[in-house]
Amino acid sequence: MPKSTIQDWTESQVLLKFDEHRDVKYRIFRDGESTFQEICDIDDTPIHTLEIPDGMKLDKTSYEVLLRFVLLDIIAA
Repeated sequence: MPKSTIQDWTESQVLLKFDEHRDVKYRIFRDGESTFQEICDIDDTPIHTLEIPDGMKLDKTSYEVLLRFVLLDIIAA
């Protein structure tokens, strides 16, 4: 099964903590049976690709929340 787009590239300014933010873009896609959230800097530098568990179908607002948690986790690492 080829890749299919669920949500095309969406730019977002993610509030991190203490008035810090990061400008990123993300997209949601399926590749075969798996769903992914791909996150990049605005300049297309890859940040992280997260596999979203089966059965976790989200709306746009939920993907934004997931985006913030992923970024906070990556920055803390």
